[in-house]
Amino acid sequence: MRILVIVSAMQSLGFAFCVSLFLASINVVISSSSPKKESTKQRAVFVFGDSLYDPGNNDFLNISIDLKADYPPYGETFFKYPTGRCSDGRLISDFIALHVNLSVWKPYLEPGKQQFINGANFASAGAGALARTNPSTLNLERQLSLFMNVVNTLTQQLGNAEAKKLLTNAVYLSSIGGVDYEHFKSDYPNATESMKLEYVNWVIGNITNAIKEIYKVGGRRFAFQNVAPVGCFPAVRQDYNLSGPQCEEEMLALATLHNNALSNVCRKLESQLSGFKYLIFDFYNSLLDRIKNFSKYGFKEGYKACCGSGVYHGSNCGIAEYDLCTNPNDHLFFDGHHPTEHANSQLEQLLWSGNPNVTWPLSMKQLFEFDEPEISNLADDDLFMHA
Repeated sequence: MRILVIVSAMQSLGFAFCVSLFLASINVVISSSSPKKESTKQRAVFVFGDSLYDPGNNDFLNISIDLKADYPPYGETFFKYPTGRCSDGRLISDFIALHVNLSVWKPYLEPGKQQFINGANFASAGAGALARTNPSTLNLERQLSLFMNVVNTLTQQLGNAEAKKLLTNAVYLSSIGGVDYEHFKSDYPNATESMKLEYVNWVIGNITNAIKEIYKVGGRRFAFQNVAPVGCFPAVRQDYNLSGPQCEEEMLALATLHNNALSNVCRKLESQLSGFKYLIFDFYNSLLDRIKNFSKYGFKEGYKACCGSGVYHGSNCGIAEYDLCTNPNDHLFFDGHHPTEHANSQLEQLLWSGNPNVTWPLSMKQLFEFDEPEISNLADDDLFMHA
């Protein structure tokens, strides 16, 4: 069907990164497609990332419409209203929360008193590991600063000993970097191989610094979702006028460089940091396999998004004139950059309990069930009251 939505002077924006507004006062009724609650250990979860994990923090920033999505048809499948999430429903991070007996996420920036004993979600649509990537968003450094505020709050509320225990037992889940590489390709279309390597090292360096800062305050369990095959996204294929199964190969190569570097740095940190445990979810190949073989996974469409304009519905979902499919569950992508809730549910199952070819060296379930790491090498003064 053809839908016309009247918006402000920002109609010319090419595409929208999506974020969410979730009403904390409502206890969401979980549908039959929700994951079975399997974890026997209760742990806080702290989430960092971009639009793939964002529950709506950008709605509380002074930011342009292309970095928001608090308008229809987002949220139509599960919430029945636009929550601002980058999907028709829940995200991978939401399904993980449900798997461990938590509620779907609300934005950390949402006004009002919040309790952080179950964690918090700092993710921001359009955010990068680099401050230069969409500087109006919550980049990784800003998300880390917000997390340190939570550390101080927990210490004041619980006392040093209980806060230390909570932070050490918690899981730190992240998905960031993809937006950095989209910007790099746009800013440096003729980049040399040395420039690409330098940029990847820069991104990985910022992620490594964030890991070490979290480790200093007690963090021991880290779950990393690696960078997606951005070059195969409907928005990118549309922008580069690609046809059939073609993808933008340079962007795929950048993502591969990043993902290899992420694996290497995690192995290095495991050897350097006592008690450091991690997993890497191979989001890149898990999503790429679904793009190339969508019917194998129950989708009727893997190239064209459910919502948007252009040959692949790669842009303008919810903005100006756009097309909207009748059943998002048939589509792998909801808009030009983001999976549908149905796809997110499948992908989260791989993160939760996938085999070692998909999530290694542990699955998320194993990371939750893993015995308590050693923290004796940390002094109390190193753990708390960070600015």
